[in-house]
Amino acid sequence: MYRTGAAARLAGLPVETLRVWERRYSLSDAQRSERGQRLYSAEQVARLGLLKQLVDQGHSIGVLAGLSREQLQSMLGLNVPAQASAAAPVRVLLVSNMLARRLAAMGRDAAGLEVRGHCASLDRLDELPADADADVLVIEMSELDDGVLPLVAEARQRAGAAATVVLYRFCPSATIRALRAQGCLVARVPADLSELSLLCRSALTGQRLPLAEAESAITPRRFDEDMLVTITNASDRLSCECPRHLSDLLMMIGSFERYSVQCASRNPEDADLHALLARASGQARVILEDAMERLAVAEGLPLPARLS
Repeated sequence: MYRTGAAARLAGLPVETLRVWERRYSLSDAQRSERGQRLYSAEQVARLGLLKQLVDQGHSIGVLAGLSREQLQSMLGLNVPAQASAAAPVRVLLVSNMLARRLAAMGRDAAGLEVRGHCASLDRLDELPADADADVLVIEMSELDDGVLPLVAEARQRAGAAATVVLYRFCPSATIRALRAQGCLVARVPADLSELSLLCRSALTGQRLPLAEAESAITPRRFDEDMLVTITNASDRLSCECPRHLSDLLMMIGSFERYSVQCASRNPEDADLHALLARASGQARVILEDAMERLAVAEGLPLPARLS
């Protein structure tokens, strides 16, 4: 079971967004710990990940909240393999000495994974079994750079798995983008092996998702400038000036986000850098929009029709 922070991180959501979704749409029947904290199962986290992908494509969370996981998968055009169900262990090939030892210590089908073979490093791929019939290839390296790209491509071809997960501790952003462009799910090495199982299932679920579109998708704005001006004017009756300051921040970051998108299309030499800036500012905008929504609800300020 995963607490709210871990569930949000694995699903790719800001924690505040998940809390707002739960409060407004009752997304799941999450259990509670003895201290009253929400606890999510791997199945529930996988559903949250599907919701995040569809919201990023422009669908309304209010409409999606009532749909089943199968309906969400159908909207994404996913054909999830039977092995990706929560009932069956994911069959994996490991390129990692440490992960193989940790899983071996836990016993067969540990953490929902069935190890079909392993080798210690990318330069020992000939040690992988030829007919492993694995679902996911898992590659773990402490440090990654561009030099691993051809080796990862060779490993994927040799393994013949449906999906690939690449784990790292330190890695340049450009290398992460290049690996994702190859179709890999790239993430930091998880401290808990149950998170590795969830990463593998996520890689299988998203294996047919167009990666270039997923990388460039930016969540649509919830507050346009007219709405922000309306909120600012309505907040004049309040002693707190936070709504006005937050409106100013959202206008500024929204402007910078649009500017970065334009730079990415005008400047081919720095297109990747400006695309990164656009994504980063878009993510920051989403966090601030979550804060604005909570502030508006708390202070009784006007909200866009689709949020009210």
